[in-house]
Amino acid sequence: MARILLADDDASTRDLVRRALEADGHSVLVTQDGAEALEQLQAGGGGAGGKAGGNTFDVLVSDVEMPLLDGISLAEHALKQPQMRVLLMSGFSEQLDRARALAGTKLAVISKPFTLEDVRAGVRRLLG
Repeated sequence: MARILLADDDASTRDLVRRALEADGHSVLVTQDGAEALEQLQAGGGGAGGKAGGNTFDVLVSDVEMPLLDGISLAEHALKQPQMRVLLMSGFSEQLDRARALAGTKLAVISKPFTLEDVRAGVRRLLG
């Protein structure tokens, strides 16, 4: 299964998405904003408190609207890694349009409100 980096500033969303992805057998490291997620990307997930040990992540699942560093900027950094896939989540249509500008086979976008199955299916699609 995949190593997933999850970035969302809403604690309840983070917890629900984490549990859904772990139920599918994925290893999930949770961060609470874009800056913290970027640190984990740069460290390869081996940072303090990182329960998803190893050197790299396979998928970034991120909210678009976050403090310090938004999800689109975070995705731009993540997509520089050849193995990385990105799933962006947002409730703002203009942000989703901006996210789709990054479009490619390595990126998927889902709109809020979403179901946990939407997230799980998005990750499965990205992983092929």
